[in-house]
Amino acid sequence: MVPRPVKTVGRKPIHGEVKVKGTGEEPVRFAALGGLEEIGRNMMFFEYKDEILIIDVGLQFPEEETPGIDYIIPNVSYLELKKRNIKGIIITHGHYDHIGAIPYVLDKLGNPPIYATEITKEIILKRQEDFPNSPKPIFVMVKGGQTHKFGEHFSAHFFDVFHNIPEGVGIILETPVGKIVHPGEFKFDYDHEGKPRGLDVWERIGKEGIHTLMLDSTGAERPGWSLSERVVERELEKLFKNAPGRILVATFASLLDRIGEIIKIAERLGRKVAISGFSMKSNIQIAQRLGYMKIGKGTLIQLEDIHKYPDNKLLVMVTGAQGEPNASLMRIANGEHRQLRLRTTDTIILSSSIIPGNERSIQTVKDNLARQGPTIYHYTMLDIHSSGHAPMEELKTVMKLIKPRFFLPIHGYYFMRMRNAKHAQEVVGLKPENTILTDNGKVVEFRKDSIKVTDEQVPSYYVMVDGLGVGDVGEVVLRDRRTLAQEGMVVVIITLSRENGRILKNPDIISRGFIYLKESQGLLDDIRRRIRGIIGRIPVRQPLDADYVKTLIRDQIGQFLYNKTKRRPMILPVIIEI
Repeated sequence: MVPRPVKTVGRKPIHGEVKVKGTGEEPVRFAALGGLEEIGRNMMFFEYKDEILIIDVGLQFPEEETPGIDYIIPNVSYLELKKRNIKGIIITHGHYDHIGAIPYVLDKLGNPPIYATEITKEIILKRQEDFPNSPKPIFVMVKGGQTHKFGEHFSAHFFDVFHNIPEGVGIILETPVGKIVHPGEFKFDYDHEGKPRGLDVWERIGKEGIHTLMLDSTGAERPGWSLSERVVERELEKLFKNAPGRILVATFASLLDRIGEIIKIAERLGRKVAISGFSMKSNIQIAQRLGYMKIGKGTLIQLEDIHKYPDNKLLVMVTGAQGEPNASLMRIANGEHRQLRLRTTDTIILSSSIIPGNERSIQTVKDNLARQGPTIYHYTMLDIHSSGHAPMEELKTVMKLIKPRFFLPIHGYYFMRMRNAKHAQEVVGLKPENTILTDNGKVVEFRKDSIKVTDEQVPSYYVMVDGLGVGDVGEVVLRDRRTLAQEGMVVVIITLSRENGRILKNPDIISRGFIYLKESQGLLDDIRRRIRGIIGRIPVRQPLDADYVKTLIRDQIGQFLYNKTKRRPMILPVIIEI
């Protein structure tokens, strides 16, 4: 969304002042519960005396180090103890890395009101349908240009920002120590002459005397300016015109502006549009209902009906641009999709960038697609995707216009945030001590004339979502999963006499993912001899302690196998007493 023009006179604030109480002698406390050491899981809170304001409640998608995990969400144990103090949750926009954890933590937070724009609210409600046990959210609708008060000590003025999902908002947070600007995630939009729109809003914000600017760092390493969506649309239309057969476009299900433009181009070229992917269908329905997407009658068809139309009159939108295992694109690439089998005349367009950590899965999808012969285009070949995150020059422009006294980079890995801090030092002339780098869980204190990272730490470690379980998978379970995946498992079954603790039969050994038993008979014999030796050294009259025996087997057989193979499989001793 383009920032709304707001009338101003001289240095008058861009919004009606809402006075907050507090002398500012006590600090405003801030901590991020996610988003500062990763991409995703964005959640932070501000605290002053007995009032807390939360911004965003996002999830993170799993990494290679978290096998079997569905999602990673913020740890809200600190806030759970203070849920009576929570005055509200502000949601900056409707991407899952900002809203996805709401169903998991809303009850723990005491179900405070959620302040969100209309389309963000609808996306949250759609997701809530999958969580019948989560409390019904209480919403307060916000729009750019509005100001809302949160208790006695906080008020927030909302302003529109341009992102790759409609109705993103930034926040000017009024606190007892000064004004803190959190623009959410944004990039510049450009007019037909290539000039950025909405710079006047940033300039007017700068005239308010900003204490601290908190700026998204995802694009801080990327030089230059954003690619205009108009350029992306022109490139896509060229590809569509030259495509001899069906067109398959993979993009993020949340890129509603992009999806809407793709459907418009298809309409102009006389192509029917089918959607493959539940999340994309849901988002399109929401956008249509709210008037953000106007689609001609008969343009959208059911996926089951694509065989009724000529190939050169079809366009299929699919999910799975990040190589997600069960998404439409992966099923197409693996030949497992019910309705879609690739043809050499098909054109596949990957209109999305690569989220860090997804490189391998995306490469696998591209390889499997390419083996089937279609023509494939992706964003490194042509201008068919524009990131939703402001790159270096746009970040610098905002810094120049706002001219904050302090700068705290947010969203992204440490190196990204460090680069953002360097930009602020170079462009605004801030001293290094006035550009603050913090990490998840670290408490930061804002005072009228200072900002510092304290030694206090609130819990911010990963909370894993695995199936229906939330938080029941900890580091020990993940370590075991990594061991099983990388080293395999050896099960040792020992039958002992309950009377004297002696071995009654030859130990049974089962291996999974470690060695092929039929070809390793010598190693198996060595393991059995070692086991008999371990048991034989236990005094005969000593009562049998099964746990002690298991520990001996696990430690000594584990070390023996490492010496023999330089591998550390998981050792699972099973003791049967007769």
